[in-house]
Amino acid sequence: MSSELLAPLDLAFWHLESAGHPMHLGALALFGPRPGGGGADGVLDLLAERTAAIPRLRMRVRDVLVPVGGAAWSTAKDFDVRRHVRDVCLTGDFTAEVTAAAGELMERPLERGLPPWEMYLLHGTRDEGFAVLVKLHHALADGMRAVAIGAGIFDEIADARRTRTRHVHPVPPRSWLAGPRVLADLAQRRIEELGRAVGVGASVVRASRLDPPGLPALTAAPSGTRRLGTAVLPLDDVQQVRRVAGGTANDVLLAVVAGALRRWMHERGERLPAVGPRALVPVSRRRPGSPPGAGNKLSAYLVELPVAEADPLARLASIRDAMDRNKAAGPARGAGAVALLADQLPSLAHRFGAPLAGGAARMLFDVLVTSVPLPRSTLSLGGCPLREIYPMAPLARGQSLAVAMSTYGGQVHIGLVADGKALPDLDRLACATREELAALLDLDGSAAGRQGAAR
Repeated sequence: MSSELLAPLDLAFWHLESAGHPMHLGALALFGPRPGGGGADGVLDLLAERTAAIPRLRMRVRDVLVPVGGAAWSTAKDFDVRRHVRDVCLTGDFTAEVTAAAGELMERPLERGLPPWEMYLLHGTRDEGFAVLVKLHHALADGMRAVAIGAGIFDEIADARRTRTRHVHPVPPRSWLAGPRVLADLAQRRIEELGRAVGVGASVVRASRLDPPGLPALTAAPSGTRRLGTAVLPLDDVQQVRRVAGGTANDVLLAVVAGALRRWMHERGERLPAVGPRALVPVSRRRPGSPPGAGNKLSAYLVELPVAEADPLARLASIRDAMDRNKAAGPARGAGAVALLADQLPSLAHRFGAPLAGGAARMLFDVLVTSVPLPRSTLSLGGCPLREIYPMAPLARGQSLAVAMSTYGGQVHIGLVADGKALPDLDRLACATREELAALLDLDGSAAGRQGAAR
């Protein structure tokens, strides 16, 4: 892979970035100690070896003359993996310090002249396990693609890649001249894409709020600082609520976020808005079973989080209904599909218009809530078992909180990324997610009991 133009959405993410709003995704992976001891010995070298073997991680962004305002991925000829893989020793209590250190490292924008990623080995002074923090620019990957790239560090994935036999099938020669039928198909697809874009654009205009609701808990002047909060929820409990209340596991988790925000805002003494904050819920446009491919293929849904509703089950029902309506319309319709508009804009518009679009995010939504799928198999690094993994999403301008969730090992891991000065009590919000799931579980247990008695 020597050179490849950035897709329009990737280009938008590249130009959305500013010093105070870095546009990288992240994940904090916590590993247990190696059986037999040894701690983090040799892990830094292993990370360097495995990341250096991933071709995508050798790519950097460079400007191009054509198209005007465009950019391309090109292989960095002077690539040095040691500029990207770094060691951080925490001298205090590792468990207490690791999330704080990860938050501080997430503050720092990636160096734009290099391949846009970094990896940090975080460890203590005792043989008590370690952590790996991964940072990938959003232009390089969406959530699914980031997982496909980052998974290359794990023993199981690296071993499979070494032993996989590639079967190369000859490709029949193709003429560079497109036939009439091909041209007609291309024209038809282009007309359909433009039609969808017009519909999405109209939905965005209708959904935009010229006077967004005041939500002190979720909006503040950016400080450039980052804080990470984490929570772990039992997947069995989430599924139990789903079985009784209906909907999907993701509906339950959105309701948990809504209920946690309600608890947290109430404790802060903030007025609960009659119209709840809007969540942007990203949706992958990749087909199930298809290879991850390069770049971003995203759409999204908009969902109101009914924080003013006192009944947890009523909050879940409201979210379930909203998500059902979104799914019925599909990910290519509605204001949430704003990312699809990127494909219709010229490169020069992204270069100059991205900062304006980033500043307008607050008019459309208040908080990002995303689910990132992970491999279902048990994973390890250098023989050390993966215990926990917390995904992290970037903050939009004018917003103070982003929520990302992943399921691994029978647990849902929640990573909350916040502006460090705006949300100094982020740990309290993380605790509120556990309290809200417990409340839903108690209520659903009562409901199930009543249903059984009625029979």
